Amino acid sequence: MGKAAKSGYGLHKVASERLDKRELRSASLFLFVLSIFFTACLCRPAPTHAQWAGIGPEGGYIGAVAVNPSNPNVVYAGSDGGGVFKSTNGGGSWNQKNSGLTSTKVHCLAVNPSNPNVVYAGTMGGGVFKSTNGGGSWTQKSSGLTVSSIYSLAVNPSNPNVIYAGTYGGGVFKSTDGGGSWTRKNSGLTETFIYALAVNPSNPNVIYAGTWGGGVFKSTNGGGSWTQKNSGLTATKIYCLAVNPSNPSIIYAGTYGEGVFKSTDGGGSWTQKNSGLTATYVYCLAIDPSHGNIIYAGAWYGGVFKSTNQGGSWTQKISGFTANSANLLAVSPSSPNIIYAGSDSGGVLKSTDRAGSWSRKNSGLTATGVASIVVDPLTPATLYAGTWGEGVFKSTNGGGSWTRKNSGLAVGYIYALAVNPSNPNVIYAGTSGGGVFKSTDGGGSWTQKNSGLTESFINALAVNPSNPNVIYAGTDGAGVFKSTNGGGSWTQKNSGLTESCISALAVNPSNPNVIYAGTAGGGVFKSANGGGSWTQKNSGLSAPLISCLVVNPSNPNVIYAGAYYGGIFKSTNAGGNWALKDSGLTTNDIYSLAVDPSNPNVIYAGTGDRGVFKSTNGGGNWTPANSGLSAMCIDSLAIHPTHPNIIYAGTDGGGVFKNTKSGLAACSVIENLDSEFEVEK
Repeated sequence: MGKAAKSGYGLHKVASERLDKRELRSASLFLFVLSIFFTACLCRPAPTHAQWAGIGPEGGYIGAVAVNPSNPNVVYAGSDGGGVFKSTNGGGSWNQKNSGLTSTKVHCLAVNPSNPNVVYAGTMGGGVFKSTNGGGSWTQKSSGLTVSSIYSLAVNPSNPNVIYAGTYGGGVFKSTDGGGSWTRKNSGLTETFIYALAVNPSNPNVIYAGTWGGGVFKSTNGGGSWTQKNSGLTATKIYCLAVNPSNPSIIYAGTYGEGVFKSTDGGGSWTQKNSGLTATYVYCLAIDPSHGNIIYAGAWYGGVFKSTNQGGSWTQKISGFTANSANLLAVSPSSPNIIYAGSDSGGVLKSTDRAGSWSRKNSGLTATGVASIVVDPLTPATLYAGTWGEGVFKSTNGGGSWTRKNSGLAVGYIYALAVNPSNPNVIYAGTSGGGVFKSTDGGGSWTQKNSGLTESFINALAVNPSNPNVIYAGTDGAGVFKSTNGGGSWTQKNSGLTESCISALAVNPSNPNVIYAGTAGGGVFKSANGGGSWTQKNSGLSAPLISCLVVNPSNPNVIYAGAYYGGIFKSTNAGGNWALKDSGLTTNDIYSLAVDPSNPNVIYAGTGDRGVFKSTNGGGNWTPANSGLSAMCIDSLAIHPTHPNIIYAGTDGGGVFKNTKSGLAACSVIENLDSEFEVEK
C-alpha cells in the first residue's frame, strides 16, 4: 500500500482503509515507529548480514484469488506485500511463488482457461507479470504498458492470448499476444481509473469496464471504443462487475456505498438490488457457473452475502467467516460448491457448501501487515506484533509460533505498541479509531484507556523509562497527550506545537523529560519539560513529513529522523540542527529505524519499497540488507535487547521477518566522534 501516498497529513490506515486500498490506498499516511533503548558499549565488531526468514503470523490481506479451471485444488492468492501464494491441495497449505516477481503488491490474478499453467498477475508499481509454469517463475510483461499499477485483468475465453488490463489512471490496455505487448484502448472512455473488467463469454468482443467515478463503460469491438452505460446507475464508483455466463445480457455491478445494481439488457439500464444486503460497499461479485441464479457478494464489514434469485434478495453467509470483509470471491469452475474468499485480515477462507460455512486456510500463507513490533525487555523471547486488521499477536518463542491476543480489544488496526520496561506484562496499544488500550497480563485481556483523550486515532506511543506510569500518545489530529497514571487519564500537551498530526515520539533515555515529536508536515518538535512546551527543531531538516525517530541510547544527543520521501537525517546536538544521511540509499521513502543497543553506530532503516538498509558508521553510508526478504515495505523494526544479533522486521503485507546476524567483522567506523560526546544542556 502506498503508505507514503498522502491526502492531507493524516496517518490512518483505519478499518475503512480497505476502501482506500482499492483506491491505491491513497487517503493518508501511516505511522509506525519503534525505538528500543538499552545501554551498550560503544564499539563492537560489525556483523555481516544473514538471511531473513519469514516467521508469520499467518493470514493477512488477500486481494486476489484465482482457481485453476480444471482442478479446484490448485489456487493462487495475491497479497498486498507478500506477493503470490499457491496451494495445490485446496488451501490446505500454501507456498510463496515470487521468483521473478519484482513487485509483491498483487491486486489481481487471471488464469488462462485453456492452459491453466499460464497465470497473469497485476501489481501495484510493477505492471503485469506472466508465469507459464503455474507460478514457478514470473516474467514482467509490460511492453507498451505506460501505467504500472494494475487493478483488473480479464482474459478472452475464446482466445486467451487476448488480455485486458485495467489500470490506475491510465484506462484500459489490450494485449493480443499473451502480454507480449500492450496497446491503450481508451476511445470514449472518460474515466481512466479502472477497477473492474468483465468479458461476455459468448461474445468476447463485448467488454465492460467499471470505473472509479465514471460508472460503467461498454465496448462491443474488443476495446476499440467505449460507451458509458449508466442509465439508472446512481453510483459511479464501481468496485466489481460480473456477467451471467448463462445469459450474458445480465450483468451485476458492485458499488462504493450503494450496494449491487443489475442490468438485464447488457448495461442499457440498471436497477438497484439490495434487499437483505446490509453492507453496501461491495468489493466483489461471483456467479455460480452452473446455476446462474446464484450470486455471491463480498462486502466491507459485511463478509459474504448470497442470492439464489439473481439478486432479488440477499442473505448473509458468514458462519465461520472470521474476517471483517471479503475482498475477492472465486467460485471453482469445475466444482462450484467450492468457493475461496480473499479477506481483509483473515487471509483465505474456503467454503465447500456454496457459502453455507467457511474455514480459514492459511497454513504457510503469511500476508499480515505488521505496523509495530515490541520485544519484552525482561523475557526477550516474547514478542508482540500490532497488525493491520487482526489486532495483536504474541509469540513466546521468538516468533516460532503466534497467538492472537485480542480479548477486550475492540479495534483490530494497531498503529503502535509500547511495553512497560520494568513490568513487561503491562502493554499499551495505540489503535486506529479506538484510542489507547492497556493490558496488565501480557496481552491476555485489554481495557480501553481514553479518559481525557479527545482523539481516537493513535499514531505513536512512548513510555518514560524511569517512571513507566508516564506515557505519551501521538495522535492523528490533536497533537500529544500525556498520562501520569499509566493511562488512567490523559492531558493534552500542545503548547508551542503547531502541527497536530504526530507521527513519531522518542524519549531521551537518560533524561526522560526530553521528548521528541515527529510530525506529518511540521518536521520535528522538542520538549525539555515532559511535554509542557514544545519548540520546533528543523534547522537543516528539509523533509517535513517525519515517519520515525530514534535516539542513540549511549549518547542521547544523537538522534535520527526518517522521513516519508525525505530520507534519513541525523542530529548530533539534540535536534539543534540536522544533516541528511543518505549515501548508499536507493530510496528516500523511510518508514522505520532501529539502533543496535550494543553498538549504536549500527543502524537499520526500513523503507517503503526497498526493504532494509544498514549503516555501520552512524548513518555515514548505507548498504541494502535484504537477503531472504520477500516483502519490501518495512513498517517496523525491533532489535533483541540482550542478543542484538537478532532483528525483527514488520512488513506491510508479508508478516514478520527475523534475521539472526552471524560472522563478525572489524570494528565499525565511528562518525563524528567528538561531536557525539557533547553533553546536553
